[in-house]
Amino acid sequence: METTLLKHDFEVITFEPQHTQDVVCLWRDSMQAAIGIPPVHTFESQAFFLNHILPETHNIYVVINNETRQPVAFVAINDSEVNQLYVHRDYQSMGLGSQLLVMVKQQSSGRLSLRTFENNIRAQQFYERHGFVAIGGDAENEEGLPDILYEWRR
Repeated sequence: METTLLKHDFEVITFEPQHTQDVVCLWRDSMQAAIGIPPVHTFESQAFFLNHILPETHNIYVVINNETRQPVAFVAINDSEVNQLYVHRDYQSMGLGSQLLVMVKQQSSGRLSLRTFENNIRAQQFYERHGFVAIGGDAENEEGLPDILYEWRR
């Protein structure tokens, strides 16, 4: 998927290295706001993960604000998993995350899994609204926080 329109002010494009700075900043800021703890990884390690590790197994898409040309959201997916989905705090509740999930579901094998933290009630409500069902969870993550495993089936 090269370019997809979201509403008229935004478009989805394939992640490119020039987006790294903005994407990592929105990722870190959104995550800290959502779970209430500072990032456990350095900016540099997240940038490395985004550019060199995640692309080995996932497609990464960025939502661009057409007016500012700045990234305002991103998602990392493969045909069965949503690995990352973050929306800049200033752009939340505008339907961008919902539109990304529609795109992700269309590209999926018909079954998707994802994890979110137990203390991220807003994310839980968001995913449940979009048909995801909690099927498990644990605390085996680098943040050391209990999480919930969600699944969606077509």
